[in-house]
Amino acid sequence: MQQQKENFRVQQWVVAVAVMLFVMKLAAWYITKSVSILTDALESTVNVISGFIGLYSLYIAAKPRDIDHPYGHGKAEFISAAVEGTLIMIAGLIIIYESINHFIRPRPLQQLDKGMLLIGISAVVNYIMGFIAIKRGRANSSLALVASGKHLQSDTYSTIGILSGIALIYFTGVQLIDGIVAIIFSFFIIYTGYHILRASLAGIMDEADQELLEQMVGRINEARRQNWTDLHNLRVIKYGSVLHVDCHLTVPWYLNVYEAHAEVDALSQLIRKEFGTSIELFVHTDGCLDLSCPICMKADCPVRRHPFRQKIEWNSAIVRSNERHRFENESI
Repeated sequence: MQQQKENFRVQQWVVAVAVMLFVMKLAAWYITKSVSILTDALESTVNVISGFIGLYSLYIAAKPRDIDHPYGHGKAEFISAAVEGTLIMIAGLIIIYESINHFIRPRPLQQLDKGMLLIGISAVVNYIMGFIAIKRGRANSSLALVASGKHLQSDTYSTIGILSGIALIYFTGVQLIDGIVAIIFSFFIIYTGYHILRASLAGIMDEADQELLEQMVGRINEARRQNWTDLHNLRVIKYGSVLHVDCHLTVPWYLNVYEAHAEVDALSQLIRKEFGTSIELFVHTDGCLDLSCPICMKADCPVRRHPFRQKIEWNSAIVRSNERHRFENESI
């Protein structure tokens, strides 16, 4: 809950900065009549809209779970990021249209020095705010905040490119550069929007985070206990800043309920220590079978039927399978 409140506060600053920079860029466009600067202003329009959408999504995501939403409201962040990515791509297409229109009906540029000053200030502020948003979003596992930060930083990069183009026009007097620069950076904007949209749709569709899964399995494999005969049907689903992890853990069949629960607690503590406390863990325990003996590392097992033959190194492919493990990686 504390993380969600912090995310909300940072997003409030993102919105405030977006509004301020939008006004600044509009002023720069008004005094210069540059289509490149208009490009920057159009992208800032998206910053403002998506900032408010992100703010609302974080407000929804922070709401406690209820009867209708037993897993909470974290998916709202994915929807916010999807809208933001779509708006960024639309802004890129509008910029292309405006640039082509500028080639057909060119307008004389003026007061470029003042325009460059305003745009330069906006670039610095944008980058700092984007850095803060990404850092806090990653620390608190907030896709909406990371998306806002990446958008601000991509805006910074495009602003620097546009600033360079305006400087080139200022020193050379070749105004054709204005439209060319705008088109080049419109493709960069569209590319950024696509990646934000792709990540949000992956979250909405509960797509597996392969990198996170590999890290989790690797750490579990390193800290593996003798009573953990095998781990299978492992799934990790992200709902906003909360990770939902469920799996099947095979333990010696003769453990009583308290002993088996102690193994589950050990697994839970390990995952929370490595990946944060915002985790819901659901573990189903299975009793081992005779065919588990060749891969069982328990040295003092009183009911062993077969000698130990091979330690199976767990990886994402093995633990995702909904089958128990056995010697030579065959399954039963």
